[in-house]
Amino acid sequence: MNTKTAIVTGGSRGLGRDMALNLAKEGINIILSYHSNIEKANEVVKDIEALGQKAIAIKYDANNVESARQFIDKVGQHLKQVNGSPNFDFLINNAGTGTYNTIADTTEAQFDDMLNIHLKSIYFLTQAALSHINEGGKIINVSSGLSRFSFPGMSAYAIMKGAIEVFTRYLAKELGDRKITANVVAPGAIATDFAGGVNRDNEEKRNVIASITALGRVGEAEDIGGVVAFLCSDKASWINGQRIEVSGGMLV
Repeated sequence: MNTKTAIVTGGSRGLGRDMALNLAKEGINIILSYHSNIEKANEVVKDIEALGQKAIAIKYDANNVESARQFIDKVGQHLKQVNGSPNFDFLINNAGTGTYNTIADTTEAQFDDMLNIHLKSIYFLTQAALSHINEGGKIINVSSGLSRFSFPGMSAYAIMKGAIEVFTRYLAKELGDRKITANVVAPGAIATDFAGGVNRDNEEKRNVIASITALGRVGEAEDIGGVVAFLCSDKASWINGQRIEVSGGMLV
């Protein structure tokens, strides 16, 4: 049986790192993107290789549409060289960052950053990838609990995540004839360095999150990767066009 390959954008740290490792544990080779920290990316590559899978890190600037296209070109060239085909099986659109500003204080530049990083680049990276995704492949887009519930200061970020959820349903509809599924994973508050690491380091906010979460704690990166691996498995082949929130029951 041929080993399958997954692309994980933003795979050098946080949620993306855990997604990549969980996929590797399932016998999947990994191509991960990084923005600037090649050292961290190479650490993840070594961790994946220690699990017996192949891995490579390729630079990608999620704030630049042309970088998205270049990233897919480099992925195809690499896979053609090592596998004889530029195709792969799974695309996990995870790369991103956050901005914390009220609507009154959000600048056009900050809004455009969120638009480019969380919507425009993902749309066109996925577009560039479509011809390389094998029949029966899977696309996982990462959204946020903030597309369902609202916290002041996150409007620009959350708007783009809401748009990604619509985009995912359209992918599911348009790619069905190729047996490619598309789904959304929407994490709740996770203790990573996202948005300055506030969910990891700010004890007051952590207590608030725990108080509004049914399971009584802040999420960890390790809570998310296994869900992505499941959605890329044959066990999830009939799940399509869905949003799966992984928040421990925030504001249920």
